[in-house]
Formats: sequence, structure tokens, C-alpha cells
Amino acid sequence: MHTATDTPFFALFDTAIGCCGIAWGEAGIRGVQLPEGGAPQTRDRMRERFPDAQELGPSAAVQAAIEGVVAMLRGQVHDFSTLVLDLRGVPEFHQRVYAVARSIGPGQTLTYGEVAARLGEPGAARAVGQALGRNPFAPVVPCHRVLAAGDKPGGFSASGGIRTKLRLLLIEGAMRGTPGLFD
Repeated sequence: MHTATDTPFFALFDTAIGCCGIAWGEAGIRGVQLPEGGAPQTRDRMRERFPDAQELGPSAAVQAAIEGVVAMLRGQVHDFSTLVLDLRGVPEFHQRVYAVARSIGPGQTLTYGEVAARLGEPGAARAVGQALGRNPFAPVVPCHRVLAAGDKPGGFSASGGIRTKLRLLLIEGAMRGTPGLFD
């Protein structure tokens, strides 16, 4: 439960793929939002996801996170391992899935089944996919690096769906030379 003093905030910022959003509070980053079209649509989505949040310029720590996302979406490697995420209210299984996803390096991928195996739950590929589909921190928790069996894209819950997932993988160099990627 969030305290009355833990006022959430959000900010919008431009990236190579469009206007993104980030929400935070005293316990860390509450969520990241990939583009929803233009700034008005992304702002609406942030207000829907974080109805009690006030739009505000970011603190130094949040600005550093923003700069990391901007760099990542430009194709530069960025390490988010020290970024504090507010995981209150996130189910324990999802937290474990997100920890594995955060360990996948740029340009690398795992399948849902491989993530499940790393969790010690080899039959939980579908549950891994469901947890990643509810990831409030994309792309900081890089769910786009997790593919379906046979290295097929699988689903992606961000605006643009699989095309956005493939675009993120292409930016990171995980799918260089993939013919017909955007056909």
C-alpha cells in the first residue's frame, strides 16, 4: 500500500521511437511506458495507469533512468541493473520472471520456456508469458528479449504489438539481417 506521503509523479520524454513516459515515487520507478502514438496519447495512457500521479519534471535519479531509456532506444547499450523498481503490488512470480528478463543482455534473447527453466519451473512457459504481458517496466525490464518457442516473436502487449517488439530487437542488434522484418 502506498502512503499518503508517497506521491507518485510521471514525466514524458522523447526517444528515437517516440514519446515515452516514466512514473516514480519514493520507493523507485513505478512504471515505464513505451510510445502510444504521440505525446497526448502517451500522457493519457500514463494518467490511466497512474491516476493519482502528478506530471512533474524528473528528479536527478529519474533523469538518469530516462537518459538510459533514450540511449537504449538509440541502440546504445545501457545497464539498468542499479535502477530501483517499485515492485510493491507485483506478484512474487512476476518479480522472479522480471529478474530473469533483466539478466538478458542487449542483443540476446531467451524463450519463454528457457526463462521458466531458469526459474526452476520448466512447465511454466505460459505463466512466464502472462507475467511478461503485464510488465509495467518495459523496456527497463526487457520483456522484448523473450521469444516464443522456435525463436518466434510471440506476443507483446505494448502499443504496436509484435512490430514494436521486433523493432526493439532490431535496435539492439538481436535480429540484424532478418529478411522481411517489417513487411
